[in-house]
Amino acid sequence: MRVLIMAHDHLSPPGPIAERFAQRGFEIVEQVVVPPERFDQPNVSFDFPEPTDFDAIVPMGAPWGAWDDETIGNWLQPEIDWLQRADRAQVPVLGICFGGQLLARVHGGSVARAPRPEIGWSTIWTSQPDLVGPGPWFQFHYDRWVVPPAAVEIARNSLASQAFVLRRNLAVQFHPELTADGLLGWIDNNGRALIEADGQDPDVLHAHMVAEEGAASERAHRLVDAFLDQVARGALDGAPPRDQ
Repeated sequence: MRVLIMAHDHLSPPGPIAERFAQRGFEIVEQVVVPPERFDQPNVSFDFPEPTDFDAIVPMGAPWGAWDDETIGNWLQPEIDWLQRADRAQVPVLGICFGGQLLARVHGGSVARAPRPEIGWSTIWTSQPDLVGPGPWFQFHYDRWVVPPAAVEIARNSLASQAFVLRRNLAVQFHPELTADGLLGWIDNNGRALIEADGQDPDVLHAHMVAEEGAASERAHRLVDAFLDQVARGALDGAPPRDQ
C-alpha cells in the first residue's frame, strides 16, 4: 500500500500523520509542489502523478489561499482537477487545512477569507467524535470553506466549519500533523510576525505545543485510523470496496 503526502511547500512536514500511515503498513511517498527556491514566487508548474498509483492521498497545508488563482493558479487548478480524478477513481483523500479547502472547491463548495484568523489551540464541536474528535487541535488559517452541497459537515466551531466527509474524502480545517519542530519552522519563517499581529506570544504558543505534543500525536493517530477504517473503506456511505 502507498500513500502520497502532497506537500505544497517545504515547511509543512507530515509528522504524526505520516507516522501513523507507516505504522498501518503504508509506504510513504512525499512530493513538494513549490520548491524552497520558489517560495516567494510560488506560481510554479507541477505535474501531478496518476492518482490511482496510490491507495490514499493527503494534500497538506499551505501558506497561500485555496481561492488565490492569481498567485498559485499554475498548479492550483490542476490540483483541483487531479483531486476530481481521484474522487472518480475512489482513491481516498484526507485533506488537511489548505488541502481540506481544496476539497471544498473540488466538490462544489467555495473558499474565502474568514472574518479573522484562527491561530492556536481550540476544541471543536463534532457530531461524529469517533471520526473527528473534539481536540484540542492546532489551528493556523485565515480562510474558511463553504461545505460542498453533497458533503456532510461533521465538525465546526463558531468561526469556521472544521470537518466534512463526502464519499472517500475527509477534509479537516486544523493541523493534526503539527509538531513542536514544525511550529518552530513556521515561527522562524514569518510566522512570528503573524502570531504577534494576532495579539499572541509566539514563544508561549510554542511552549504550549511542546507540552501538548504527545497527546496531539495520539489524536492525529486516531484521526488516521478513523479515516482508514471508516472513510477510505466507504463504511460511511455503504460504498463497495475500491479495486486495489
